[in-house]
Amino acid sequence: MTTERSGAQAADRSPTGRPVTEVAVGVLVLPDGRYLLAQRPTGKPYEGYWEFPGGKLEPGETVEQALARELHEELGIDMTVCHRWHTLEHDYPHAYVRLYFCKVTQWNGEPHGREGQAFSWQRLPVEVAPLLPAAIPVLELLAAD
Repeated sequence: MTTERSGAQAADRSPTGRPVTEVAVGVLVLPDGRYLLAQRPTGKPYEGYWEFPGGKLEPGETVEQALARELHEELGIDMTVCHRWHTLEHDYPHAYVRLYFCKVTQWNGEPHGREGQAFSWQRLPVEVAPLLPAAIPVLELLAAD
């Protein structure tokens, strides 16, 4: 189940009482409209599924700080321009997540899988599968842009 969030701050618990894991997610967009999807590495929940890159916020980090850190750790790039775009919540079996999607339009460096993960520049309709469930509504939003 994925739900859309308004701009209001939510509590640290999900509607079902589960703890909320906050995640910064980057939608890296090239000038020609392609965006980057990465494949989840072996050993993580939903391994092999495709998603937008990002990761959990550390204590005291803003969404933008967490995203910059994660993109550097995962892809070896230094984010220079991003803006918060959309927030969704999704209830996975392993975690309830609040996903802060940011459009990233400028960065330094060429992305490469520093954790051994594959990645692919895509257009709609995507050519990679399977997709992480929370990525699907974001692809629908991209189609509407």
